[in-house]
Amino acid sequence: MSNNEDRLKTLIGHAKEYGFVFPSSEIYDGLSATYDYGPYGAELKNNIRQYWWAAMTKLNENIVGIDAAIFMHPTVWKASGHVDAFNDPLIDNKDSKKRYRADVLLEDHMAKYADKIEKETEKAKKKFGDAFNEEQFRATNPNVLRAQERINAVEGRMKTALEANDLEAVRQLIIDEEIKCPISGTANWTEVRQFNLMFATELGSVSGESSTIYLRPETAQGIFVNFLNVQKSARMKIPFGIAQTGKAFRNEIVARQFIFRMREFEQMEMQFFVRPGEEMRWWAEWRDTRMKWHRALGFGADNYRFHDHDKLAHYANAATDIEYNFPFGFKEVEGIHSRTDFDLSNHQKFSGKKIQYFDPETGESYVPYVVETSIGVDRMFLQVMSAAYTEEQLDGGDSRVVLRLPAALAPVKVAVLPLVKKDGMPEVAQRIVDDLKYDYNVVYDEKDSVGKRYRRQDAIGTPFCVTVDGQTLEDGTVTVRHRDTMEQERVMIESLPSLVEEECSYRKLFRKMNL
Repeated sequence: MSNNEDRLKTLIGHAKEYGFVFPSSEIYDGLSATYDYGPYGAELKNNIRQYWWAAMTKLNENIVGIDAAIFMHPTVWKASGHVDAFNDPLIDNKDSKKRYRADVLLEDHMAKYADKIEKETEKAKKKFGDAFNEEQFRATNPNVLRAQERINAVEGRMKTALEANDLEAVRQLIIDEEIKCPISGTANWTEVRQFNLMFATELGSVSGESSTIYLRPETAQGIFVNFLNVQKSARMKIPFGIAQTGKAFRNEIVARQFIFRMREFEQMEMQFFVRPGEEMRWWAEWRDTRMKWHRALGFGADNYRFHDHDKLAHYANAATDIEYNFPFGFKEVEGIHSRTDFDLSNHQKFSGKKIQYFDPETGESYVPYVVETSIGVDRMFLQVMSAAYTEEQLDGGDSRVVLRLPAALAPVKVAVLPLVKKDGMPEVAQRIVDDLKYDYNVVYDEKDSVGKRYRRQDAIGTPFCVTVDGQTLEDGTVTVRHRDTMEQERVMIESLPSLVEEECSYRKLFRKMNL
C-alpha cells in the first residue's frame, strides 16, 4: 500500500510541476479538496470532455446535448428525492476527531481481504508458471476461500443493514470487524448518522421558503425537467438520449485522494429514454458500450472491471460501476443505472404538468423509463493521468518520465523545435507552427538542448516533436520524434498534417470501440 501511496504523491507532484493541477487558493495555504487546472490540465480535461461528447452526440444519431443551468427551482430537488434521501452514513472516531463514511470504511476493509487473494494468486503464478490454473486455484485454495468468505460475510451484512437503513447494525459491523481509525489506531467510534450532501444557499431578497435554493448535486435533473422541451424541439423519437456536461456540488463527508473525490466537480451524464419494459436490455447495452469507450484508451483491459451495486439508489432497479485500478486500488470511474420512471413521474407529480411521450408505433402515451450513464470528468482526469504516468530506465543509465497519453487526449499534439536559434531555423519552425495551429494545439520550444526539450515534452505527454535542422533548409524535411518509442524519422514538411491527423484524431479511438 505504501508504494501505491508513494505513486499517488509522485503523480500529484508531477501534476503541479508541469502545470496540470494546482491547489486552489494556494497563496492563502489552499482550501481543502479544491483544485485548479493549469495550462496543460485544462487542455487535457477539455480533450477528455470532447472524447465523451463526440462519442455520445456524433456516434449516435438519437442523442442530443443540452447545457442546463446550475440553479434550478428548489422543488426540482424535492421531486428528485435529494432533499430527503441524498445521504451518506457518517461515523466519527472519538480519539482522532476524524470523520469517515461508514460504508467506505467497510469497503476498504473488504479490499484488504481482496488484496490477500491477489497476493496469494500472484505467489502461486510465480511458483507454478505455465502450469498454473488460476480459476482452479481461486476455487480450491484454502487461504483464498477463507478471504472470500470474509468478503461475502461483510458484504452481506453491510448490504442488509444499508437497505434497511439500520445504522446501528452498520456500526456494529464496524466494531465486529475490529476496524480501527487509521489516525488514532483505536476503534472508539460514535454512532452512525445520516449526512445530507446538498449545498443550500439563498437566491435574491425573496423572503420565505422559496428563497432557499441548492447547488445541483448532479446534472441529471436539468435533463429531466427539459425532457419535453428537447423531445418536441428536436423531434426526437424513443429511444433517444440527452447528454450534458457541467459542474456539480456535494458536501462530501470526506473529500480525499487528490481529485478523486471533491466537493466541486464536473460530470458527464447521458439520460437515455426508453419504452417501459425495455430498460434492462438498454441498460446492458450501455454498460457494454461504455466499457468499450474506456478500454479504447489502451490502458489495459485487465485494469477495468464491473462492480454491481450492493445497495441500489432509491430510483434504480439496476446499477453497476465501471472500476479502474487506481494507485489506491479498484475504484469507480463511471456508473450505469436503470433509473426506471422515477424522475419523470415525480416531476410530473410535483409540477402538475403531464410529462409523457406519445409513441406513434404503439399508439400509447407513457412516462418513459431511463438508463443513465454518469462519469466524473475530474475522476476520469486522474484515471488517465495515473494510467499514463511512466518512469522509464533507458539504455546507458539514463531515465525519463513520460505521460503515455492517448494522442487524441494529449494537451499538446506537436512541439516544434529549431535545432539552433539561427540560420533561418526559427523562422521555418514558426511557419510549421502557424500551419498546424489551426487544427491542433502546437507549441514552439527553443530553450535548452534538444535532449532537455524532448524530456520536457515527454513529461507533458506530447506525441510528436518536430526538429528543424540544417537539412531542413536544404530539402524541406524535418526530424519527427515519436514520444512512446523515441524513434526518429525524416518527413517532408508537407506530410506533417496528415501524420498528426492519423494519430491524434478521435477517429482512431472510435475505431477501437468497434461500434
